Amino acid sequence: MNENFKRINKYLSEVGYCSRREADRLIEAGRVTINGVVPEMGTKIAPTDVVHVDGKPVVNTKESFTYLVFNKPVGIVCTTDTRVEKDNIIDYINYPKRIFPIGRLDKPSEGLIFLTDDGDIVNKILRASNNHDKEYIVTVDKPISQTFIERMSNGIPLEELGQTTKKCVVEKLGTYKFRIILTQGLNRQIRRMCEYLNYEVQTLKRIRIMNIKLDIPIGEIREFTEEEFRVLNELLEDSTKEYEANNK
Repeated sequence: MNENFKRINKYLSEVGYCSRREADRLIEAGRVTINGVVPEMGTKIAPTDVVHVDGKPVVNTKESFTYLVFNKPVGIVCTTDTRVEKDNIIDYINYPKRIFPIGRLDKPSEGLIFLTDDGDIVNKILRASNNHDKEYIVTVDKPISQTFIERMSNGIPLEELGQTTKKCVVEKLGTYKFRIILTQGLNRQIRRMCEYLNYEVQTLKRIRIMNIKLDIPIGEIREFTEEEFRVLNELLEDSTKEYEANNK
């Protein structure tokens, strides 16, 4: 097929509308049309095709992408569906361009999350998510024992997810506080790990993703620095190479 033809989810990602995963959801929900027709999943489009989402034309925003660091407050939901969730991250930030979060942070959690309008980097980060560090500071409801630290470090079986967590770095910071560095992004992973050991998370704050550290007050945003962006892309390049090597 002509190389100018692209899958609709890839197109929506490349023009900066949303991630491929989000595009798949929009297509599945029948919210996308190509030349006025609702497409099937995997449909390819030509450069001359006209794409709409929710009846509005999709425009290429690739000229200048936005990359933001956000310190998410507790109670804000990492969703772009502003029609369903009133406490959503998009309305809270109220940024003048259409942006979307990379990954997620639970509603009761706070801390670092990235937002962008660059669908390509979203795909790279999500694809590399099992290779890069995410660091959290957590407080729990009971004094932390050495057994707790050792068991958290060595992997916890999460039956509801059908897998055991990878070994990770866990460090006690105080009677009720610990630091944990994950290379996984399972659903509610830290909370589930603590629950397995009969501890309940009181506060959970993400303070680092890969090379980028949280350095702004709660509710604030800032753009990536040039150095952060350069190093991040180097790390993603390495992750992509590793991913491709393991999947040949």
